Amino acid sequence: MRPIIRWIIAVVLAAVVAVVASSYWNIRREQEALRDDLSRRARVIAKSLAPGALRALRHPSTPDEEDLAERLSGPGRTVGIVLCSLAGETVARSAALEGMVDCPDIDPAGVSKDVDRIAMQDLGGHSFHILTIALLGKAETLGTLTIVHDAGYIKDRARQAAAWTALTVSLFTLVVSFLTYVLSRLSFRTSVQQMLEWMKASKGPEILPSPTASLLRPVTREVEKLTARLRAARETAREISEERTAVDLWTPARLKAHALTHLGGHPLIVVSNREPYVHVKEHGRTKVLNPASGLVTAMDPVLKATSGLWIAHGAGNADRETSDREGKLLVPPGAPSYTLKRIWLTREEEEHYYYGFSNEALWPLCLMTHHRPKFEEMDWEVYVRVNRKFADAVVRECGKERPVILIQDYHFTLLPQFIREKRPDAVIGLFWHIPWPTSEVFQVCPWKREILKGMMGADLVGFHLQSHGNNFLDTVNSLLPVRVDWDRFAVVHESGSTAIKALPISIQPWAERGIPEQDDLEKRWEEWTQELDLKKERLLVSVDRLDYAKGIPERLGAIDRFLEKNPRYRGQVRFVQLIAPSRMHLPAYRELLAEIEKLAEEVNWKHATDAWKPVTILKAQHDPQTVYTFLRMSEVCIVSSLADGMNLVAKEFVAARERSDGALILSEFTGAALEFQEALQVNPYARADFAEAIRIALEMPEEERRRRMTRMKARVAENNVYKWAADLLGDLARTEAAREVPSKDQATQ
Repeated sequence: MRPIIRWIIAVVLAAVVAVVASSYWNIRREQEALRDDLSRRARVIAKSLAPGALRALRHPSTPDEEDLAERLSGPGRTVGIVLCSLAGETVARSAALEGMVDCPDIDPAGVSKDVDRIAMQDLGGHSFHILTIALLGKAETLGTLTIVHDAGYIKDRARQAAAWTALTVSLFTLVVSFLTYVLSRLSFRTSVQQMLEWMKASKGPEILPSPTASLLRPVTREVEKLTARLRAARETAREISEERTAVDLWTPARLKAHALTHLGGHPLIVVSNREPYVHVKEHGRTKVLNPASGLVTAMDPVLKATSGLWIAHGAGNADRETSDREGKLLVPPGAPSYTLKRIWLTREEEEHYYYGFSNEALWPLCLMTHHRPKFEEMDWEVYVRVNRKFADAVVRECGKERPVILIQDYHFTLLPQFIREKRPDAVIGLFWHIPWPTSEVFQVCPWKREILKGMMGADLVGFHLQSHGNNFLDTVNSLLPVRVDWDRFAVVHESGSTAIKALPISIQPWAERGIPEQDDLEKRWEEWTQELDLKKERLLVSVDRLDYAKGIPERLGAIDRFLEKNPRYRGQVRFVQLIAPSRMHLPAYRELLAEIEKLAEEVNWKHATDAWKPVTILKAQHDPQTVYTFLRMSEVCIVSSLADGMNLVAKEFVAARERSDGALILSEFTGAALEFQEALQVNPYARADFAEAIRIALEMPEEERRRRMTRMKARVAENNVYKWAADLLGDLARTEAAREVPSKDQATQ
């Protein structure tokens, strides 16, 4: 309401200023016009009187002296005349001007017949217009003639115009004020009614959208936040009370209770490059996407339980229009429980920070897949700038209470230190989702020490594997002046200590992701069977995001070698590769996709028959239901990453095998290989061994398959994504005591 009132007041003031300025200009113009009119009239009179005035000057003793002045005075607004000699003596003067107007001083040398003098004077409380001209004889100046007019009416006209303007402005102000009052009352009453109806409707199970056009929108947002907290608390209490699963099995309800216990009421802030909910506009309609991500799956229930804040890069084409002025909105849609804050990046920032330094420098450096990293000065400068931008956003959101901040992945290596500089009291965790290379490999990075110092701002740095943590400690020990405490597995530095933990991430149970029922699953598979022209072939499947670290070309080479060595399987097996295109902005990824398509064509050309081809490539952003369908209906899943922090597809395949059947071929270079010793582990570079593993998987006895799969399924069920999040929060809470908490005054300096 206040912005509307301020806007109306501004409009009224602008209108008043415009009216006053226009009136002032019109009054001044009218005054000038009236003065010009008097001047013209005076000149006409002076011209008509000039001959008689000259005769009076030549014969000053004539008895008609007074008669001349009186006869020439008084026509219209003419008050009188004054006729003076060159010596300044009065020759004739109207009686009305006696004691008011005297003869002017005149310089005969400077007088011209074309020059006159005009003046406006106040005499005896009246305003007069005075015109003085020189009277010239044949060869000399004889005297002056002054014509005096009453100019009081000019001021009267100005006062009348000013009074009329004041009256107009007053009436205008009164009318606008009255209308403003009436409209404000009506708008406020309507807004209050809308808000009351919304609050009443929100008591039910259905979550209605808030009245966005209401004047009470700011109040509505606060009510939404309060409602979200109450709903989250109520939902958490309900889930905990209804929990009937085994005590060792982690669920969203148990994770919520765990988070509330370990956070101790401290606000939780999660920072990641990828946002948990993306708004995109397609065909004129806005829809919400929930990215398939283990991070989103793990952190979403924690933030719901704590009504926390998630800060991420807003990359959706409809993200801005669905957020408020601060880039915030309540999520999840339909049952909001926490706040998502989007950070806007320019095209240049996204180009250099994300595609440049993050994915062309750090990604190949850490994955060690023989893909040469590119270190560009501009990429690094923008990477630093974006990290500072996120740090400023995080600090602005931190209240007076000690915040708990969870930073995700290699996009924000500098963020812990930047936050620590402004909030020394913060509890900061950083989880690294990709491998950490050996110290010798990491030393090629030009900004290696800056990255390590930035990460040392965290209380806890987590990795998937112990070996990654060991590499990190070796790197820090060789590059920074710190002390590595190998007993506590921590780094001791000048600002405290940083604990290093191995926390292998896992997946969300398929049952919680809206998987199709058996009838729907069979219908979906029938549709895919027709689309891909599948017959009775035994299906091998791989699901990957497009990346050179996934080993897809090596996988196709193994399929080729398998068919060469086992020609009896021609026409009996089909390999389907699901690829989600990503980072197509980078040349290396476009070249990789072209290479994969070329290799698939070569394998098909080499081994295909008229009715069968061995390889099918499906390029799309496949939804979870499609992925589940292929993982469930396939016989063998192949994961051949050249380097991978964990690889959740392997765990998703195991979790999808409801009958504990199927076989998993798994690269020994994945983090999942340590957990899945029962899988057929391969070196993707050893093509012959890889091909032999495919044969063994197809010919493995059913009993052996079930034995292996049963063990892997039990491990996935026990170590799910909720347990990973619980372990991360628990370790972060335990490391909190390792850092000395500064006073409030120090924290705010």
